[in-house]
Amino acid sequence: VQLVESGGGLVQAGASLRLSCVGSTRTSITYPMGWFRQAPGKERVFVAAINWRGDRTYYADSVKGRATISRDEDRNTVYLQMNNLKPEDTAVYYCATSLTYPATAPERYDYWGQGTQVTVSS
Repeated sequence: VQLVESGGGLVQAGASLRLSCVGSTRTSITYPMGWFRQAPGKERVFVAAINWRGDRTYYADSVKGRATISRDEDRNTVYLQMNNLKPEDTAVYYCATSLTYPATAPERYDYWGQGTQVTVSS
């Protein structure tokens, strides 16, 4: 399983970004999926998760109401839409696969992408 994230960038506070996570095969994302983020000098933390059917989602309190996770199996892609971005959202964002939902601990995830940088200026 290979996962490739994209969509990050440098934006101003209040802007929106849509991050994408593309799987190398059709079965790459037929698992529960999650997004995590890691700021410099900090641990990797949970952001959002989606079950394998895409009809259930779970969010960290820090992004609840501002983030939407979704999946498109025809495109082997999981998305993370982030609105009203804040400077504290600055981090490298990673997607990953899990065998369970909802899983919030990084140890519960098996395959990871390389990450995409999101930088939010004030």
